[in-house]
Amino acid sequence: MPPRILVVDDEAPMRELLRIILEAEGYHVAEASTLSEAHAQLHRNRFDLVVCDIYLPDGNGLELIRTARQNNQETPFVVITAHTTPAQAITALREGAVDYLSKPFDVEVLKAVVGKHLAPAAPQPVAFFGFLGQAPSLWPILQRLPQVARSDATVLITGESGTGKELLARAIHAASPRAAAPFVPVNCGALPEPLLESELFGHARGAFTGAVREKKGLFLEAHGGTLFLDEVGELPLTMQVKLLRALQERRIRPVGDNREIEVDVRIIAATNRDLEKLLKEGQFREDLYYRLNVIHLHVPPLRERREDIPELARHFVSRACNRLKLPTKQIHRDVMAVLENYPWPGNVRELENIMERAVALEPSSVITLSALPTTLLGQGEMAPSSGPVRLPEGGLDVEAHLHELRREYMRQALARTGGVQKEAAKLLRMSYRAFRYHVAKYKLVED
Repeated sequence: MPPRILVVDDEAPMRELLRIILEAEGYHVAEASTLSEAHAQLHRNRFDLVVCDIYLPDGNGLELIRTARQNNQETPFVVITAHTTPAQAITALREGAVDYLSKPFDVEVLKAVVGKHLAPAAPQPVAFFGFLGQAPSLWPILQRLPQVARSDATVLITGESGTGKELLARAIHAASPRAAAPFVPVNCGALPEPLLESELFGHARGAFTGAVREKKGLFLEAHGGTLFLDEVGELPLTMQVKLLRALQERRIRPVGDNREIEVDVRIIAATNRDLEKLLKEGQFREDLYYRLNVIHLHVPPLRERREDIPELARHFVSRACNRLKLPTKQIHRDVMAVLENYPWPGNVRELENIMERAVALEPSSVITLSALPTTLLGQGEMAPSSGPVRLPEGGLDVEAHLHELRREYMRQALARTGGVQKEAAKLLRMSYRAFRYHVAKYKLVED
């Protein structure tokens, strides 16, 4: 749908002129001749921009801006008037106008001003208490995070290994009313059942061989805060029963003890397994599943959120440099293109490890291809699909060879898609941004 603009001016010829100019640019235009008409239009409809005269028959156009701001409307206002003084311009901008034009105005200047304020803003990386992301595939999570954090409901986070499920859980805790209390993680798949029960619920002295003293369990450690149950899909069925009872009753019974202890914890669980499939196979209890799955957040794999790779890579490089007390290193654009092009089977965790390795191995202030592992370069570039790879007797310039391979595959992809770069990028599993960069680098459009 085209952007909607409201034109407010008491002169009919001026409104008509503005309508003709703006509709020719593809905008949808509505009109108002008075302040009251403009108020009514803004009350009934949503506009992407308002072009407003200051002097109107029933009041000052700046009142329209004040009212909009008081009603928390963020619609940008461009003020146009024949009575221009520096004081008026300053006043209009202070009231919240984004620009100021004087009559008679240059048509091209008007188009430029309107276009500037209606151009889609580049998405900014969201850092929700340490959880970074801006990709459209993350929006369903990012939009809900503030409400999820304020709630005390149980959360189930799903996603492949390494996607940042624990980081998301920590972000929810940090933004919650429980932030001052502990965040206690436990890996449900890392401990055998007897030890896991003792870890979660604690044990009494003498409960079993080696229990020489009473132990406080992780439920009590997290009292008032958040208990993060990672890899909850690995829980044995008998432990699932005991966990379900603790969640329902909000009480725990330490191993070997007859006492029941009240606990106040919020549960966030995570798994990389398909719990619904485990339900059908009888490996996960249905009642526990519904107890955990009150709020479900699915973290997409990194290959589905390639827009986040540059910001995440820079974040990991900066963090590694700070830890090693080094000046922050930059990332060469060829390296960034490889990062954006790699399938990332290990997801965000793999990216973090590779950037930390690159910081340690790169002697210069800019991370270059030589600091990346060969496995990354082999899959980041399009390798031959068949036949053995043989090194010529006299050797070769591997960087030039890889670049030539990429250029040839890109040329063929463009030919196959009739020059449509987005479709060609999909054929090569490349991000559109990386594809455009190499199209310009190799002058493929000219070809």
